[in-house]
Amino acid sequence: MKEKDYDISTDLIQLIPSELAYQYRIIPVEIKDEACVFLTDKEDVDGLQNELEIILGKTIHLKEEEEEHINNYLLTNYRKRKSNSTSTLHYSDDFLLNIIHEAKEIGSSDIHFEAFEKQKRVRFRIDGKLIEKYLIAIEEYPKVVNRLKIMAGMDISEKRLPQDGRINITTQYEDFDIRVSSLPTLHGEKLVLRILSKNNVAIQLDKLGFTSEEINVYKNAVKKPNGIILISGPTGSGKTTTLYATLKELNKEETNILTIEDPIEYTLAGVNQVQLKEDIGLDFASTLRTFLRQDPDVIMVGEIRDVATANMAIRAALTGHLVLSTIHTNSAWGTISRLIDMGVPPFLIASTLNVSVAQRLVRKLCNHCKKEVATKDTDLPEEIAKEAIIPTHYEAVGCEECYQTGYKGRKAIYEIIPVTKAIEAAIKKEELEIDNYLKEQQIKTLKYNAIELIKNGTTSIDEAYSLLIS
Repeated sequence: MKEKDYDISTDLIQLIPSELAYQYRIIPVEIKDEACVFLTDKEDVDGLQNELEIILGKTIHLKEEEEEHINNYLLTNYRKRKSNSTSTLHYSDDFLLNIIHEAKEIGSSDIHFEAFEKQKRVRFRIDGKLIEKYLIAIEEYPKVVNRLKIMAGMDISEKRLPQDGRINITTQYEDFDIRVSSLPTLHGEKLVLRILSKNNVAIQLDKLGFTSEEINVYKNAVKKPNGIILISGPTGSGKTTTLYATLKELNKEETNILTIEDPIEYTLAGVNQVQLKEDIGLDFASTLRTFLRQDPDVIMVGEIRDVATANMAIRAALTGHLVLSTIHTNSAWGTISRLIDMGVPPFLIASTLNVSVAQRLVRKLCNHCKKEVATKDTDLPEEIAKEAIIPTHYEAVGCEECYQTGYKGRKAIYEIIPVTKAIEAAIKKEELEIDNYLKEQQIKTLKYNAIELIKNGTTSIDEAYSLLIS
């Protein structure tokens, strides 16, 4: 049976926490007045019913179900915690802390608290996709929002303007930060919590997804004493992670590294990190100007948003500094076009840019359940179907290992253009159509790398389709 056959609604899921669902092997399927109906594969139904009525304080009706079906219900609707590190947080304990710890343990990057006219809900972003996890009673939602705003050091009396805050969670087992953003909406404030891990041990360039050729090109550009490294891509494409991994590579005792970020997502020992505060004039451009008086070797600018920041970054590169930053464009070559559109002189771009990188994140197929199928022409965009030979590909299925999603983890795809003499000449002449040159130099585009991941079974056509038509 497919995943959808085992879906149950959020209001039923949150009747019990995942720990109880797995411990007692029960699945809530219906609420009748004051009674709850559960499925179970346990034999001692009477004993289980009595125990559950004591624990939950409700009238319980149990129906027998096959073991295999109970397993699929559990895996589809309840994610197991990775460890027992928050075992002190029980079902009756603090609701918000329970949500935060659950999200952290199951690998969620963001928690969304959302207000609608007849519903208040909580969603987790897992592997780039949002999943509804909880419903909050309408009358309780303002209390939840206020509690979160207090924890984040935000003004609870201000409900008309967006705010930003930060929460630090420290337990015996872990220490992590949460960035909180509030947004006034029609039916109440929406809060998004971004979980920021302080454990940056895993952030290493060699483990991000570069091919051996790409990592060599990128590291050669990074080793230069001056110039600009630009990484482009949409929000949530992993740009910041690549920047931090690069900073880790450059972080030596003899190197002075300064960063201006919005927000500071990871803390790096030995790196001087500055939090952007535009409301008091601490913006990217003005901070960059100050950085040049701080004797830096390496400067990281969170994002190039305007011509003032772009010009300051170029000035820093021209005066002997290595500058790393991000920019919102769709391709590595599109970054050059964007800078020219901003008003940056092409000859300055040509003389300072070391490498332009574009990246995306795609979900990886679960190796335990992915299924190989024959490829039909209609599965691929027409252009790709004509050019690429993909006789078979893998589809997502869903199993115990991937919580019935068919995917497990994500992988970065890169497009890297080093600025060679030929590229410099093209930029100076504003010759922005260089597809033939890229083919001659065998520079692998995002589309090419996406096709390779489909061919080797790392991801599915559905997951990479947006890259195939770009």
